[in-house]
Amino acid sequence: MRLSVLTDGPVEVSTALGIAGELSGQRPGEGRTLEYLRVLVTLGVVDASLARIVEPHLDALAILHQAGVPAEKGSTWGVYASGTTGFGLAARRGAQGWVLNGTKAWCSLAGRLSHAVVTAEVPGAGQQAFAVRLDPRHVEVQPTQWVSRGLVAIPSGPITVEDLPGIPLGGPGWYLDRPGFGWGGIGVAAVWFGIAIGVRERVQRHVDAHRASPIGLSQLGSIDEEMFAAQTCLLHAAAVIDDGIASSALLAQRVRAVVARTCENTVRNAGYVLGPGPLVGEEPYARRIADLTVYLRQHHGPRDLAYLGELVVAAGQVSHG
Repeated sequence: MRLSVLTDGPVEVSTALGIAGELSGQRPGEGRTLEYLRVLVTLGVVDASLARIVEPHLDALAILHQAGVPAEKGSTWGVYASGTTGFGLAARRGAQGWVLNGTKAWCSLAGRLSHAVVTAEVPGAGQQAFAVRLDPRHVEVQPTQWVSRGLVAIPSGPITVEDLPGIPLGGPGWYLDRPGFGWGGIGVAAVWFGIAIGVRERVQRHVDAHRASPIGLSQLGSIDEEMFAAQTCLLHAAAVIDDGIASSALLAQRVRAVVARTCENTVRNAGYVLGPGPLVGEEPYARRIADLTVYLRQHHGPRDLAYLGELVVAAGQVSHG
């Protein structure tokens, strides 16, 4: 990876897309999940925006691989699968194949990527995934008001599509039902973990310089304990994914819950140790905190924990997979 070209400044999108292309062979499963997760952790350590560009590209290529659909050489990909009230795509089969129409929310870098995996509603059948070329003749990127201080290089706004050709990936429901859906969610958690490692390292440097502070030592110990647990979850996930012995959905929700809580507590405890100084005086640290805060909202807190509870009840027992 050409990570040496990056500085402490915000990542350039073109640079990140180049790195995404270099990593296109990375995907979970097939005995390579630990390698895949390590790559995502490393990207998170280096820069959250870099990871936010590369992770969906790799996820999209994994989806295509699982569906048996090849990706065009040199293409760059996003995954636009969020369901938001008031937004949605409809898919219909025309004389020349499938076409999509409507408006889709949360389409990161739609104006910079060549392709995307998108979900659309097939009348009478439900949601289905499609591979599409983000052809400006069919895709209009809507203006985005991104007021967040986090992930400012990766604004996520809506796109409007008209008669956009799409290649079906699996059948209706396949996108959510495939094991790879959970694997992708664990990959996002690996990125969160990597971003949080940078926060932990900043706390470590502070504690090394102020060893006499029992409060600082206590907070560092708390951070380390939780991050060890999160790392153990990721290692466990990699092993059981490659062994094929765990429920993908249950495993993913467990891992994401542990890692999300760990990252949130790491940010909170770092604030106790460091005070406001780095937040107002150290641009890379302040950017890392802002990026992680936004990124973590891909975990929906109590709503996702309720879903985890449903999965546990459905499993009928407490599984260790």
